[in-house]
Amino acid sequence: MYAIYNQKNEKFYIGQTKDLNERLRLHNERIFRSYTSRFDGEWILIYKEDHDSREVALRREKELKSYRGREFVKQFIPR
Repeated sequence: MYAIYNQKNEKFYIGQTKDLNERLRLHNERIFRSYTSRFDGEWILIYKEDHDSREVALRREKELKSYRGREFVKQFIPR
């Protein structure tokens, strides 16, 4: 489970993956077609959590995409 941030556009994204380095590369090269591919600028990792199973990671991702979860993630955005 991870959160990335694009300072140029002041946007952040929450997702989950088995290979964080590869996923971050895909976001930055706009190969991974998602919300992030709409924005230019570099995506940087601001938060991550490791989980024992994909099921747990998906549940946590859903929590962090809620209003309260997004407020939690915002505290890691560099100022």
